[in-house]
Amino acid sequence: MKEMTCIVCPNGCRLKVEVADGNYVVDGNLCKRGISFAVQEIEDPRRSLCTTVKTVFKEIPRLSVRTDGEIKKEMLPLLMNSLRKVEITELLDIGAVILTDVLGSGVNVIATASLRQQMAYVKR
Repeated sequence: MKEMTCIVCPNGCRLKVEVADGNYVVDGNLCKRGISFAVQEIEDPRRSLCTTVKTVFKEIPRLSVRTDGEIKKEMLPLLMNSLRKVEITELLDIGAVILTDVLGSGVNVIATASLRQQMAYVKR
């Protein structure tokens, strides 16, 4: 048996997952989404990543970024290592793609802030 907390909705249900006759049995969920979350969490756990990357701009030394989808949980350390090497040299806008198809996942890393707007604000 495996226990976990569902993160799909604000309920935060404590789930208990067991295998019976080759099928997953999930207890503790208040909605059906908890069942699919529990099965995915056991078979193929995935996560979104939110972090920052370096820029060359002394006024704004970091740019917030995120994945535009979920990647395999075990890939997160590899992605973080890749992002440590990134340095932004242009005034990018929200949604600009920083890295494409990270680790062959089909997921991109995108900007979640506008360096152009932040720079304009700083220059006032």
